[in-house]
Amino acid sequence: MVAAADSRKDLTTTIHLTALRSVESSLSRLIQESGPELTEVLNALADDAAMLVSLIGPSKGARFLLEPQVTQIGRATTNEIFLDDVTVSRKHAQVAKSGKSYLLKDLGSLNGTYLNGELVTEKILADGDELQIGKYRMHFFQGGKVRA
Repeated sequence: MVAAADSRKDLTTTIHLTALRSVESSLSRLIQESGPELTEVLNALADDAAMLVSLIGPSKGARFLLEPQVTQIGRATTNEIFLDDVTVSRKHAQVAKSGKSYLLKDLGSLNGTYLNGELVTEKILADGDELQIGKYRMHFFQGGKVRA
């Protein structure tokens, strides 16, 4: 019976849906749909400031100013950005400011941290990047830019 089980081919397969991304409007359209207040807020950001904004998903409209040198993100209420969902680890990720750059770093989370649909462990953020942690999707905006 063991020999018969060993000779059978495994007909199961694994697919990873995390690499699939829904087709969304362009970033400028998402900003426009959020209303003129968001554009004003983004235009008012100082040159050395940055912000994460949820333009789609469960926390749509939420804004997080990245004020401290290191901003912790996770399910623990002690994080600067608290994301209340079981798909988010207690200490999931962090954004660290280094000069004028912002570095996104996964903190060994169970479900991973995605930047523009790609699983990352550490990456420098660029203006407009989409950060996904669990079911939360936020866009990174750096100050000193004029948005229409």
